[in-house]
Amino acid sequence: MKFKLNFSSIFAQLLLLMFVIVWLAPTFGLFISSFRDKDHLAISGWWTSLMTTEINEIHRTNGKDKQIKENGYYVIKDNIFDNIEGKMISSFGVTSKKINEFNVGDTAVLKDKSLITVYENGDYEWKSEKEFKKKKGRRIFITATSPPNFTLNNYKEVLFKEGLGQAFLNTIAVALPSTLIPLIICSFFAYALTWMTFFGRDLLLATIIASLVVPLQMSLIPILTIYNDFGALFGIAAKSYPGVWLAHTGFGLASTTFLLWNFIKSLPKEMMEAAKVDGANHYDTFVRIVVPLSIPAFASIFILQFLWVWNDLLVGLVFLDKHPSEIILTAKLKELLGSRGENWEILTTGAFISMTVPLFIFFSLQRYFIRGLVAGSVKG
Repeated sequence: MKFKLNFSSIFAQLLLLMFVIVWLAPTFGLFISSFRDKDHLAISGWWTSLMTTEINEIHRTNGKDKQIKENGYYVIKDNIFDNIEGKMISSFGVTSKKINEFNVGDTAVLKDKSLITVYENGDYEWKSEKEFKKKKGRRIFITATSPPNFTLNNYKEVLFKEGLGQAFLNTIAVALPSTLIPLIICSFFAYALTWMTFFGRDLLLATIIASLVVPLQMSLIPILTIYNDFGALFGIAAKSYPGVWLAHTGFGLASTTFLLWNFIKSLPKEMMEAAKVDGANHYDTFVRIVVPLSIPAFASIFILQFLWVWNDLLVGLVFLDKHPSEIILTAKLKELLGSRGENWEILTTGAFISMTVPLFIFFSLQRYFIRGLVAGSVKG
């Protein structure tokens, strides 16, 4: 049996493998980072999470309240790590300019003639012939090695302290209606554009396709202004869940209608004619024939629309307030980041939590996804 190499197939598989690695690497890194503590996350990448890390820290000794008299000296001693296991000190210093001036076990002589000794496990001893007068202790600069440290504290803080749990529920309340409403409306619309004859049908279809190129940002403020006018007329707040549902519905109508129209027009014409001969009206044809055959298309569009709404920040900021009962997940993550890009340990955890629902939706409906996307491009 001869084995023939197909270089085009091998190249395609290698290219696919590269795309998978490029997509999975940051996702895996985000997952690992969500379990790391703040100190490790700030100084090293996720790929070093299983390695021992060298860190520089600043600690402060106890003050005069903790001093005792021992062998003719006034002594303050304790552990700078507060009995946290695993960290080992390699060097220390007493000034910010020379943080590695002394090795562990050495004794540093301070300006006031007091002596301070730091040991590998974090124990220190600060002694002086004179009584300590300052309420605050002495700063110690250390260089320590820290083993890999993984914790669930990030998840506890994000879900129960930072309000991300409520934002998660708010986003579900926004995403599901904003996905189902345009899907239902556009399914009827796409059927009408495909199998119903009426004046101006082609012009309407061309208008829908042309509207796909209109930037979202151009229409946000005009639509919000219209909502404000209608809200004032009927006594309804423009920034509310119905407002953001309608906004997402409006922005998704053109693309959803086009995708469904492209799929529905590929259905066999003979089947529609047979249904008409049997006495079925358009509604019966749509419900009994088109909908069951279009499940792959519905699933594909549901995934695309849901992912867009779930990851949206701009529409949510414009059409919803930042009240805890309305703020969405992406807006909450933006707040957690802080004005100076802080709180990375919280941000990575929150970002990974936000990925769980889209991933669940995608893997639940993935068997329909490719079928729905390519079915409209091939005549069966």
